[in-house]
Amino acid sequence: MKTTHLKSSNVAKGGIFTAISFLLIYISTILPVNKLSLLATASAIIPIAIISTNIKNGFLVYLSTSILCSIIVGISRSSVIFYIIFFGLYGIIKYYIEKLNKLYIEIILKFIFFNISLLILFFIYKLFFQGIPILNKYIYVY
Repeated sequence: MKTTHLKSSNVAKGGIFTAISFLLIYISTILPVNKLSLLATASAIIPIAIISTNIKNGFLVYLSTSILCSIIVGISRSSVIFYIIFFGLYGIIKYYIEKLNKLYIEIILKFIFFNISLLILFFIYKLFFQGIPILNKYIYVY
């Protein structure tokens, strides 16, 4: 009986965390300012979900928030793309990296994850907005 209660509690907490994350991402697409701070707040929900439940539920919160935002808000919004590629995944990646308990390796791996995410975001941005001369004029990727 206790495991059923824990499973239903995890499902309920996951739904609440998904709703809060979705609301923050939706607000970040509407407001003309504070986009990154709202996305950072939405990404802070994932570690809270991991701490209060487990890693599986945290990943499901990320996955359901990403799918919900892609369908309702639209995948073409930059805030949704930023959340899916970097902000949402960071809490999950951070959980696994910090299990190593070696500070220098943790910092290097987080730095590598950030740079890979930034490179992916750059190529997606370049794919969608090829006609913008400012991007092609000043930033070169070899």
